[in-house]
Amino acid sequence: MPTEGVFIRPSGQKTFIPLENNPEVFTSLVHDLGVSPELGFYDVYSLDDASLLSTVPRPVLALIFITPAEMYFAVRKQDGTTVSPEHLTYDKSGDDEPVLWFQQTIGHACGLMALLHSGFFLDGLLHETTPLKPVERAAALYNNEELEKKHMKAARTGTSQPPEASEENHFHFISFVKGKDGHLWELEGATDGPLDRGLMREGDDVLSEGALDMGIRKFLKVGNGNVNFSIVALAKKPAE
Repeated sequence: MPTEGVFIRPSGQKTFIPLENNPEVFTSLVHDLGVSPELGFYDVYSLDDASLLSTVPRPVLALIFITPAEMYFAVRKQDGTTVSPEHLTYDKSGDDEPVLWFQQTIGHACGLMALLHSGFFLDGLLHETTPLKPVERAAALYNNEELEKKHMKAARTGTSQPPEASEENHFHFISFVKGKDGHLWELEGATDGPLDRGLMREGDDVLSEGALDMGIRKFLKVGNGNVNFSIVALAKKPAE
């Protein structure tokens, strides 16, 4: 039986209540997934104001960018990137991958996918999914009841009234991480594999100027002043 609140579409697709784009919700969920309490998420209020940027602990290990649909699709069109391909051509797994990528097959699970793409896994899930091909890997996530329960628990927290799983959602969650090859990778489950945004300078993190120019600023440029987005950063909590 699906967890309470999970919606099954007429197509049969399992659909979750979306996560609120809130660093407290993200932090609570990843700790529930077993991640070190030393790690947490922080709002990024500006990409240009040095005083606001200084409030984000460094180095930043991942950025999650929440973008409205029009900004998202403008960049996908600009890049010639296929969205929700009928058949995947990406077929890497295990040591062949500089980053671990998951195809999204659960509705409204964009926030959960962004957390997974930032490196957060249940005990055993990383070991189980790393050697799998993308289609089998997606199925392992789809059928993981513990992950479903933890997501739905987190989706009911936050500062706003959570929408029903059956409601439409017009935002996309994208994760930016530095791969083991030193490249900036853009990860979300609706593309045909991870997107390589280029080689980062040695010592740079994903909130560096170079990484922002290769990643998030591409979206802001096509947004033409649209401010209906948000950014959260994953970093180690500063010592008290």
